[in-house]
Amino acid sequence: MLPLGDEEPTRTTPIVNWMLIAACFIIFLWQISDGERFFLYTLYTYGLIPARLMMGEGYYTLLTNMFLHGGWMHLLGNMFFLYIFGDNVEDACGHVKYLLFYLICGVAASLLWLITSWGARYPAVGASGAISGVMGAYFVLYPEARIRALVRFGFFWQIIRLPAYLMLGLWFLYQLLLAMIPFNLGVAYWAHVGGFITGLALGRIFGTPRRSRIYYLYY
Repeated sequence: MLPLGDEEPTRTTPIVNWMLIAACFIIFLWQISDGERFFLYTLYTYGLIPARLMMGEGYYTLLTNMFLHGGWMHLLGNMFFLYIFGDNVEDACGHVKYLLFYLICGVAASLLWLITSWGARYPAVGASGAISGVMGAYFVLYPEARIRALVRFGFFWQIIRLPAYLMLGLWFLYQLLLAMIPFNLGVAYWAHVGGFITGLALGRIFGTPRRSRIYYLYY
């Protein structure tokens, strides 16, 4: 199930959300600007490595890792989700509070992955933890908003409209299930879980809940 967009209008221009997307693209272009060796240098210098923090080093990577990505598909996938859900959450929070909320969710996601991967010597990078927090906030702020999603039924694909609470709830349960599988390497699912839970907890603190716009047909 792949979200394609939502049908919830916004009242303000999502300036911060656009800036976050632009920052991730610019930083990724910097990552790949000088060959594979430099790319790996950026991952191991600014990515979150649990073993490094155990030695009391690299605490800044709790923040910097969320602006790095491991490849074009990783970047594009994350930015697509941020584009869909971030504008509405920024609309509910306001620009400054949205930026603070985003960073807090990213750090919280990093911390949970750090705890669940204690001692690992490989870096975790990506904005997905922070974006999961945005999705958690969307869940509590716009539960009835309609999300257009591409769903596979056997050999066929179909676009359907689902309420946000159903789609995001299923997404979270799927991430939690994958996170509980032992030795599941390659994706930091616990970061997704941590970010989403943080977004759930802070969404109504940072943002003002709004009902989805409902259209009536009079006759």
